[in-house]
Amino acid sequence: MVIDISHVSWERENDSILNDVSWRVENGEHWCLLGLNGSGKTTLLNMINGYIWPTKGKISVLGHAFGEYDLRELRKSIGWVSTSLQQRLYGSETAFQIVLSGKYSTIGVYDRMEDADRERARQLLCSLGCESLADRAYHTLSQGERQRVLIGRALMSSPKLLILDEPCTGLDVFARESLLSMVEALANEEQAPTMVYVTHHIEEIMPCFKHTLLLKDGAVFAADATEKLMDAERLSAFFDVPVHIESRGGRHWLSVKGETWRRI
Repeated sequence: MVIDISHVSWERENDSILNDVSWRVENGEHWCLLGLNGSGKTTLLNMINGYIWPTKGKISVLGHAFGEYDLRELRKSIGWVSTSLQQRLYGSETAFQIVLSGKYSTIGVYDRMEDADRERARQLLCSLGCESLADRAYHTLSQGERQRVLIGRALMSSPKLLILDEPCTGLDVFARESLLSMVEALANEEQAPTMVYVTHHIEEIMPCFKHTLLLKDGAVFAADATEKLMDAERLSAFFDVPVHIESRGGRHWLSVKGETWRRI
């Protein structure tokens, strides 16, 4: 079991952020974690990565129960791509150096790297369509290019679990579709890690994500096969707004019914 969360709750200053969350992700499954802003997605991700501890419940990631394993070692097997990471990176470093730093999940390259490490970094840049960016400073890249480089960095250590936390934030529609196509291709590779894609836009759920967890107000609204959940009635209840769902090509698009609706 890659992720095994059992009846987990997390409270902060008497506020319940997560409430009785249970979720299981098996090896080789690709899941989408869908929820609006404030639903508890980031808290859940921080918990999976061992940065915060549950107030109640039990967590096991990659077969290691929290409290029985060194979480620093665990994080070496988890690739996490988040736009917040961009603020911590050294913008003057090249795309190649950024990817290479993923070997030990450091900000900057300080450890000794072997020729095999450098070759792997270049291969990752090539496979992600970023070979021409290798020698360019990170701060000169477009948002879409930066996201691809971050994915390469996350893959550098050959993680068993890859978490893509709203990777399309700030992208125009063309850059978004290019990135999503790359994610789909990555998920379909034979040696792909188990993937969790986090978003609040259902149109970003690519066909490779066969399972979806709907998180609402810190609780599990539903967890099932994606196709079962992409239903207008189910999603209207989830968003508290009447919605229409259009499906084509294995993907789904949402529109809001009526002229007036309550923004969540």
